[in-house]
Amino acid sequence: MSKRILIIQGHPDSTHPHFGHTLAKAYATGAEQAGHQLKTLNVAKLNFSLLSSEQEFENQSPSNDIIGAQDAIMWAEHIVILYPLWLGTMPAILKGFWEQVLRPGFAMTSGDRNSWPKKLLKGRSARIVVTMGMPALIYRWFYGAHSLKNLKRNILKFCGISPIKDTLIGSIENMTESKRKTWLKMLNELGKQAR
Repeated sequence: MSKRILIIQGHPDSTHPHFGHTLAKAYATGAEQAGHQLKTLNVAKLNFSLLSSEQEFENQSPSNDIIGAQDAIMWAEHIVILYPLWLGTMPAILKGFWEQVLRPGFAMTSGDRNSWPKKLLKGRSARIVVTMGMPALIYRWFYGAHSLKNLKRNILKFCGISPIKDTLIGSIENMTESKRKTWLKMLNELGKQAR
């Protein structure tokens, strides 16, 4: 069955392709081969400012690029988020993107601060793909994959997105060409399956 898939590229450097861009392309190719509908967002190419107050978060009108991103999220049934681990977490531009996009009234209800907000993005699943210099096992077990857990539980699930799967790809600076091809094949298969 065909799915509507949104790929969100969270790498802050859009001047030349990185391994994360190649992974996104492999996923997109697989999804297109399987007949899925596809949209992509490159966060580094979007026009938006960082929020600096609660008033801005709750009341400031988002930029046209952010409104377009919200439209793409509403359209999607499955969201694929790719980013490199920077200082143990997602790059600042990706965090700023989430703060702009997932506002009250779009991602969750606002209003009564004494009740739990209603999740407005239910019915969507996600996959998070994180690349990193350290071995993925060290990030997951020694560091507890804290930034990944934060994105899953405190950001995406808070808005109703579930289930959320993850793919951690470590030691990318020292990765052999053969291992890179293995990861690209895996992302291509995930794209075909819309997982």
